[in-house]
Amino acid sequence: MTVSHKLTAVAVVCGAVAAGVVVGLLLVAPSGSDPAASNTGTPAPPPASSRPVPVDPDVAAVEVVGKAIAAAIVNHDATAFGKLTCVQQSSADLAELGRKWSAAGKVTATVPDPPVVSGDSATVTVHVEGVGGQKDTPFPLKKQGGKWCVP
Repeated sequence: MTVSHKLTAVAVVCGAVAAGVVVGLLLVAPSGSDPAASNTGTPAPPPASSRPVPVDPDVAAVEVVGKAIAAAIVNHDATAFGKLTCVQQSSADLAELGRKWSAAGKVTATVPDPPVVSGDSATVTVHVEGVGGQKDTPFPLKKQGGKWCVP
C-alpha cells in the first residue's frame, strides 16, 4: 500500500467516525434541541413571562414599551425612559427623575398583566417593589406616528 493510499484510508476512517458521532448526537438529542448544547448541564433559562405572546401587534408593542419602562425604573435610567415619551423631555426633568429613582434604592419592576389597548390609546401597568413597599402605576400610552409612547 502506498503512502497516498494509506492517507486516503485514514481520511475515510476519520470521516466515518465523525459522521457516526454526528448521527449519534442527533439520535440521542431531544427533538428540536441543539445536540452540542444538550451536554452542557446548564438548564435553559425560564421564559420571561408565563403569559402567552399577544396576537394583536398593538398589544404586543404596548407590552414591549411597558417592559422598557420597567427596565428604565429598575436601572434608574431616566434617559432610557425619556426615549419612550412622545414629547422630548428636558435634561433637567430627566435628571430630577433619575435622582428620585436613585433615592428609591434597589427596586424590581414588572408588567404583571396584559396592557389594555383601545384604538390609539393604551394603558400598561408597571408593578414596582422596593424597600419602601410596592406600587402599581398605570402608564397611559398613545400611538403617535405608528409608535407607542408615553404622552
